[in-house]
Amino acid sequence: MSHRGFDLPETLPLFVLPGAVLMPRTRLPLNIFEPCYLQMVDDALRTPHRLIGMIQPLDEEGETLAHIGSAGRIVGFSEQDDGRYLISLGQVSRFRLSSAEQGFAPYPQGFADWSGFDADHGPSESDPGWQRDSFMALTRRYMDAHQLSTDWDAADDAEAELLVNSLAMALPLDLQDKQALLEAETLTERRELLEGLLEYELRGGEQDEVLQ
Repeated sequence: MSHRGFDLPETLPLFVLPGAVLMPRTRLPLNIFEPCYLQMVDDALRTPHRLIGMIQPLDEEGETLAHIGSAGRIVGFSEQDDGRYLISLGQVSRFRLSSAEQGFAPYPQGFADWSGFDADHGPSESDPGWQRDSFMALTRRYMDAHQLSTDWDAADDAEAELLVNSLAMALPLDLQDKQALLEAETLTERRELLEGLLEYELRGGEQDEVLQ
C-alpha cells in the first residue's frame, strides 16, 4: 500500500508509550531520551518512509500491546545539547498489529496490517451531528474541574475533527479510554464517545463532592 509517494511497510518500529495516542490527521511532539528510542529515531530517519508506530501497552510490564496503533512520519527533528531528540510525528495511518518481536534492535518492531483505515488517508472528516456550543461548554466544565488550561480562542476557531482529535490525545483520560477513542472508526463515533467520557467523569466528580 502506498501513501504520499512511499510504500507503507510491512514492519515498523514500535514506540510503546502508555497514554500516548496519535489520532488521524494530527501531529504528536515527543521528547526522546531513552537510548533504545534514540536508536529507533536514528534508524527510522534512514528509511524512505520515516515511520514510527505509536502503540499503548495493556499491562504495566508492557508485554501485552494494544491490537491497534497509529503510525506517524517524522516531520520535525531537533537534537538537543544534552543528546535528547525533539521530534514531531505527523499521522499517516492507523494499523492493526499482527505480531511484535524484539529482533536485533533494542526496541520492538511490529508487523502491521494497514487495511480498514483508508479514511486516515483522505480528506478531513465531517460530523453532521456536532453541536459546537454544547461541546465547548462540556469541555470547559471538564477542564475547569481538572484545573486545566488551553488556548480557548484557538479552540473556538478549530474545525470539529482537529478539536475532537486533539482533545482525545491531550486530555488526561485513562489508557483504556484513549485506546477506545483511537479505535473509533468515524469522527462522529469518536466525538460521541469523548462526550460520554467527559460527562461520566464530571458526574463522578460531582458525586464525590456530595459525599465529602
